[in-house]
Amino acid sequence: MSGILVLTEQSSGAWHPMSFEALAAGIQLGRDLSLPVTACVFGRGVSGLASELAGRNVQAVVALEHEALGQYTADAAVAAIEWLVRDLQPDYVLLPHTYQVRDFAPRLATRFGRVLLSDTTGYTIESGAAVFQRQLFQGKLTADFAFQAPAPNFVSIQAGAFRADALESDAASVSEKAPVLNVSSLRQHPEAPFREAARAVDLSAAERIVAVGRGIQEEGNIPLVQELADAFGAELAASRPICDNGWLPMERQVGSSGQTVAPKLYLSVGISGAIQHLVGMKGSRCVVAINKDPEAPIFEIADYGIVGDLFDVVPALTEAVKKARS
Repeated sequence: MSGILVLTEQSSGAWHPMSFEALAAGIQLGRDLSLPVTACVFGRGVSGLASELAGRNVQAVVALEHEALGQYTADAAVAAIEWLVRDLQPDYVLLPHTYQVRDFAPRLATRFGRVLLSDTTGYTIESGAAVFQRQLFQGKLTADFAFQAPAPNFVSIQAGAFRADALESDAASVSEKAPVLNVSSLRQHPEAPFREAARAVDLSAAERIVAVGRGIQEEGNIPLVQELADAFGAELAASRPICDNGWLPMERQVGSSGQTVAPKLYLSVGISGAIQHLVGMKGSRCVVAINKDPEAPIFEIADYGIVGDLFDVVPALTEAVKKARS
């Protein structure tokens, strides 16, 4: 095969939404390079998910099934996907830049003597090959990267870099493949998930986020913004100073040293918009900013801006949202 392989991610039968952003990137790249696109979902009992992928305008879909893939481990994922890549021999392997991908993909690339080009934001085509963009120095610079090694080459896609809603409908063939694995060589054996994971949050999967910054002044005022988030049915997030102060857990931080997000709605409250924060949320579909400083950098990327005291604006907005949704 000469083409593009897009690896998607699912957990217990539920898609990670970034899978479809990576798929959108793969389909666009395939069109620009005139290469066929194959999508893959791996796990156990994933034929239904594979059928769903078949309607996403790709040329082929692979359901990679094995008992060892029933519960994720990096060992099993790397072994199974290595087998598939050697079988299909794609030019490019595209993956969503998720926590799971960061766990196994560097090791996968190393199996082929390659590097993983991670967290890419776009590409151009030069001399019939893809040149990928990646941000450096907390988003202050964007660098171009071209592969010099022969195929396969491995690339992960940053959240929000491509629009999943741009995917078109079509029908593709689905094949089931069972990787040949030496199960005895797998060193990792899954156990019950770490109990703290129940309260952890993956902001990259949220459709709506309300984020709070240092304009909230003190920890006791956080519930004011939490109420607004609840009214929207949104996740509560924060800029780094809030998490550094311990007012919200670090898992809620958005930015270069936190999570990268791309929700349909990102509502920032009292966030000035330092580059370290903007790099983590600028892929959001619609950005609404509330800040009393009309010169705050956040307004440069906001679709809607409200200049005013958040202690006046937030309660009024919360009541308006509750009324509209009642």
